[in-house]
Amino acid sequence: MLVEFNTLPEESKVWIYQANRSFTEQEIEEIQAKLDEFLENWTAHGSDLESGYLIKYKRFIVIGLNQNLNKASGCSVDASVHFIQELEKEYGVDLLDKMNVSYKQGDFIAYKTLTDFKKMAKEKAVSKNTIVFNNLVTNIAEFNENWEVPASESWHNRFLK
Repeated sequence: MLVEFNTLPEESKVWIYQANRSFTEQEIEEIQAKLDEFLENWTAHGSDLESGYLIKYKRFIVIGLNQNLNKASGCSVDASVHFIQELEKEYGVDLLDKMNVSYKQGDFIAYKTLTDFKKMAKEKAVSKNTIVFNNLVTNIAEFNENWEVPASESWHNRFLK
C-alpha cells in the first residue's frame, strides 16, 4: 500500500539506493510511476506493506516501510531488490554498489569509489566538513537526522584523520 513518505512513522525502515549518475527529469517521472506501481502492490505473505518513497537530488531512491503495520519478509525484500535490479538494467545505472561515496560539492552531488574518496581525503580534497550521504541509516528518524551530514559525523570520518 503506497502512502506519502512523510506520513510514515519515524521508526519506519529505510533502504537507500544511490545512483552513479543523476537521473533525467523524464527518467524520474518513469521511475516514480514504476515505484508507485511496485509499492502499491508490495506485500509480505499476502499482507499489504505500508510504504512510500522519495527521490532526492535526482540521484537517491529512498524507500520507507512502516514495520508497525507489517514487517517485510525475506521474499518481499527479495522482490524489492529485484525491482531495483530491473531499474539498474533499464536505465543503465548502478544502484546497489554500497562501496561508493556520494558527497556535496557546493550544489553538485559528486560520486566516487571508496578508493577514490580515501585518496581525496589523504590529499585533503575533502574534509571533516564535507557533506556526505550516510546511506547506512536504517530508519526515517536516522534518515532525517543523520543521512546528510558532515563527514566528521559519519562513518566516512575514519578516512579523514
